[in-house]
Amino acid sequence: MIGNKEITAIKTGILGGGQLGKMLTLAAGNWHLPIYFLDESPDYPAGLHAPEFFTGNFNDYEDVYEFGRKLDVLSIEIEHVNSEALHQLWREGLIIHPAPDKLDLIKDKGLQKNFYREQGIPTAPFQLFNSGQELAAALERGELQYPIVQKSRTAGYDGKGVSVIRDAGDLHKLLPGPCVAEVMADIDKELAVIVARNASGQTVAFPTVEMVFNPEANLVEFLLCPARVPRETENAAEALATRLMGCFDICGLLAVELFLLKNGELWVNEVAPRPHNSGHHTIDSCHTSQFEQHLRAILDLPLGDPQLHTPAVMVNLLGEPGYHGPVHYHGLASAMAIPGAKVHLYGKTETRPFRKMGHVTVVDPSLDNAIEKARVVQQLLKVVAR
Repeated sequence: MIGNKEITAIKTGILGGGQLGKMLTLAAGNWHLPIYFLDESPDYPAGLHAPEFFTGNFNDYEDVYEFGRKLDVLSIEIEHVNSEALHQLWREGLIIHPAPDKLDLIKDKGLQKNFYREQGIPTAPFQLFNSGQELAAALERGELQYPIVQKSRTAGYDGKGVSVIRDAGDLHKLLPGPCVAEVMADIDKELAVIVARNASGQTVAFPTVEMVFNPEANLVEFLLCPARVPRETENAAEALATRLMGCFDICGLLAVELFLLKNGELWVNEVAPRPHNSGHHTIDSCHTSQFEQHLRAILDLPLGDPQLHTPAVMVNLLGEPGYHGPVHYHGLASAMAIPGAKVHLYGKTETRPFRKMGHVTVVDPSLDNAIEKARVVQQLLKVVAR
């Protein structure tokens, strides 16, 4: 608990007012815990549900600093915020999760990869480059072998900032700026584990999930829980993610994305120190949602039970290709009629191709049945423009 304050008196702030913020404040409503947001417009998803929404830019020093001065505890829904202001607020005694120095480490993929190397965390072999041109020159000299995966060191999000270079014919796809070049993993499945930790040191992990990506948008299209892997693989994934949380020594959530290789090895891909798309199903299928768990963790409350009570498949609702403008959910009523389908719309008023507009979690005692229903949902429910 934060000091001796009643929970309803704790001023908890979130940098970012998107869908993650919305789901955080909905979880906080059960406790009548006020959540405050800083983002550019109160029309963003969290705005309708927030007791106070401060209009500003979370990349601006003054906006972040002045926002933080009003709070008891501050957290994030996106990594790419003004770190300088967070460091100053930290020096002045504000409780911030994740701590600013750890946030700086995580939001730079180059520093993140070096950290894995230093800590002995298994990850794809990599090299760092100052620019796409420098990476191209290394490929042309034969210092790297195709195929490689290039990732921008900063500002990558929701599939942006990643380019797959399979051969010399793909060199035009190279991204500008400082980057990481990784060996392309021989992937069997992509997995994720979300770990929670509070300031008292209590740590729990949510069950391992399996992610299926949209090949065009590089966004999660389906998420399955439990993952279709052997129990020993699930245990190993949760142990690796829990170990990594200890290495980072942060409070809140850590979403750990993993590659399960065809030879059975697990590699850490990357992490996010906040609620994450790979945990949305927890609202409907786990005893404690990731959003409630994040609040418990940053307020140093006892962590909730993360276990799955019903198998689930989550479908991301992405804007359909070719549509820009005021959103229309075609087939919504038909999708809602499917037993076990739980629809979550984020409240974004404008759609565009592959924009995250909501998700549907299908719960069913049979994972196979949930998968079949989720495929029906994906066919019925389309995000288009009016």
